[in-house]
Amino acid sequence: MSPQERAAIKERAAELKAQGRSAKAADKAAANEAALLAKIAEMPQPDRSLAERVHAIVTACAPDLQPKLYYGQPGYARKGKVLCFFRSGQDDKERYSTFGFSMQADLDDTSGLWATSYALTEPTEAAWAELEKLISKATR
Repeated sequence: MSPQERAAIKERAAELKAQGRSAKAADKAAANEAALLAKIAEMPQPDRSLAERVHAIVTACAPDLQPKLYYGQPGYARKGKVLCFFRSGQDDKERYSTFGFSMQADLDDTSGLWATSYALTEPTEAAWAELEKLISKATR
């Protein structure tokens, strides 16, 4: 297991512990969103700009999803289960950032083959529009 994977697991354990301490759902949701926004704010560029744009798109086209940290990265959940997430390439020491969907996403395709993760390098407006469509499809 790499040092980045160990760090992500430790962050996830701390997230779960912190979430368990919040008593009220509204307080928990506000704390989760604040933690997510703080994580985005500390990301180096260009990942910060990508994460900010992802956050704006997800909150606009899927307002029922709750922002929360997921293995130390921005995630968006429904009924406590993460449906989609952003991974910082720089934080993960990878060459690009990604946006992905969990098994909770309703992306099933009749072909039996569909992508669940997308590289984000320098997305065009058409790519952002496609991401918005995928999020909308995943949350129906």
